[in-house]
Amino acid sequence: MNGASKIMDANEKKQARAYIGEHIDISKARLTDHEAVELRDFIDKYDEYKGKTRTQTTEDDGFSSDGKYTYKRTFTHTFTDDIGIREDFEYSDDDGGHSKTTKEIKDARGILNLLHEYRPWK
Repeated sequence: MNGASKIMDANEKKQARAYIGEHIDISKARLTDHEAVELRDFIDKYDEYKGKTRTQTTEDDGFSSDGKYTYKRTFTHTFTDDIGIREDFEYSDDDGGHSKTTKEIKDARGILNLLHEYRPWK
């Protein structure tokens, strides 16, 4: 099947979900035919993504009872060795506030959302 040229029959969709589920968490995902094809292609071509990183930084002003302050947020997304995306988040403000978190995104919806948000990754 190529792209979204036709709707999958029930057997094709079941096979696609089984294949995708071997690599990423699909337990809570309702996937359209197009999304199933997109994830299957992503898994098949994962070596082209592995190691790629994208960083997005925003800086803005906020207000508190102490007045105006400036804060910066940085998201870094990296395709890991195993199929998935590591998200590193860093927050800092000019009052000395700072935090860092890291999470692994290995679920179908999370991966699809990031693929769509950051097109093109290549």
